[in-house]
Amino acid sequence: EKSLHPELSLSEAGDMKIVLVFLFVAPIALLSARAEKEHSSFDSVASPETKSRFAMLDDVRILANGLLQLGHGLKDFVHKTKGQMNDIFQKLYIFDRSFYELSLQTSEIKEEEEQLRQTTARLQINNEEIKNLSQEMNLKIEDLIQNKIQLQEKVWGLEDKVTKLAIIQPSTQETKDISSLKAFVEEQDNHIKQLLKIVEGQHVQLNRQHNQILELEDKLNHIELQELTENSFTGEPTEPEAIPFPVSNTTALSYASDGAAPDCTALYHSGTRSSGVYTIKPNGSEAFEVYCEMKLGSAWTVIQNRVDGSLDFNQTWDAYINGFGDLNEEFWLGLNKTYSITQQGDYILRIELQDWKDNRRYVQYAFRLGGPETAYTLQLSRISGSIPNALPEQTHLQFSTADHAADIINYFNCPQNYRGGWWHSECEETNLNGNYVTPRSKGRLDRRKGLYWKPKNGRYYLLRSSKIMIHPTDLRSFD
Repeated sequence: EKSLHPELSLSEAGDMKIVLVFLFVAPIALLSARAEKEHSSFDSVASPETKSRFAMLDDVRILANGLLQLGHGLKDFVHKTKGQMNDIFQKLYIFDRSFYELSLQTSEIKEEEEQLRQTTARLQINNEEIKNLSQEMNLKIEDLIQNKIQLQEKVWGLEDKVTKLAIIQPSTQETKDISSLKAFVEEQDNHIKQLLKIVEGQHVQLNRQHNQILELEDKLNHIELQELTENSFTGEPTEPEAIPFPVSNTTALSYASDGAAPDCTALYHSGTRSSGVYTIKPNGSEAFEVYCEMKLGSAWTVIQNRVDGSLDFNQTWDAYINGFGDLNEEFWLGLNKTYSITQQGDYILRIELQDWKDNRRYVQYAFRLGGPETAYTLQLSRISGSIPNALPEQTHLQFSTADHAADIINYFNCPQNYRGGWWHSECEETNLNGNYVTPRSKGRLDRRKGLYWKPKNGRYYLLRSSKIMIHPTDLRSFD
């Protein structure tokens, strides 16, 4: 019992033993007392045979009653023990799962260590090659210097002869000597040019080797930055200037009786052109402030903005319902306000992402947002984008937080372990409200729980910022 139930104290175990002994001894003591009493009361009336028979029947009843009580006590104890064992089995299951995840992370770390050792070995080989090249370079430079000295001496001699020729007409033999010297000078000049080309090639090769060494040293000193390069948007298609919106036959939005706009797009078509905080009043709702992003020839209502990690997004259910943060910095608009806007017609959901190399990507969905009775269920259908999809489509996704979890999977609370409210379908997926981490974060497990975009069958992209906005699909409603 101590090994299976560490929370069961020694005093509780002792009390249980005392209860069991009491349940066993009490019927016997009661049997003995009642037998003596009956013996004294019937001593003067009944015969010895009658007294013995009645005493035996009462003894049997008392003993049976005591055994029955003992049985009930043992049954309750067994049920309680089973419940405690079930709790322990559940905790062991969670422990096994955590241990398995830790083993996976350990395997990844071992692989990275092996790659680092291989890189170090290649670096050592490159250093040896550079040393050999340097030695060869020095030898060739010494040869060049000797050749230059010899050539200078010959040129000086040639100058002397030319000076003499200027005074005295050269003979046939001297003419031959001059020709041979000229040919020799040309040959030496060509040889010097070839040596210079070799030197230049060696110099280029040395520079290339030096750059490779610098790159390897940078990888060794900044392994986290190398991982950032792998997880950036590099290689993905670029974002186009503008995306046309599908037009559907929705009911046109109208202004409220007090003149307040129903959303940011209505403000844009009324003449507003500057991004900032404005007051809107969706039909059937109270007025509230939103941040309007003026771009792509219209205005978008921003419902989430993350730029620097200054705001903790690991908030309660009520906070995500009502909204939190500063509309001019990092914020979450609130599920209630977003729901009141989307009840006016069909809307597009646009997600804009930026990685740590300042690459920007986006994705757009047609979507439906349920009300509070559905836990604000989200249903998506991709329209366009410049990054692979990472959110399940045509699936009813319930919103959940650590204190209001609708998606406990195998005893695992996704929002509690991944630090932020979100529309989870399973754990370890994209969560744009997760913990904000930087590429230099020491804990790989923390980076996996941070702000990132993770397609189902692709690598994850560690993010520097994210923005979620909505826009009506029926642009004719503002004509």
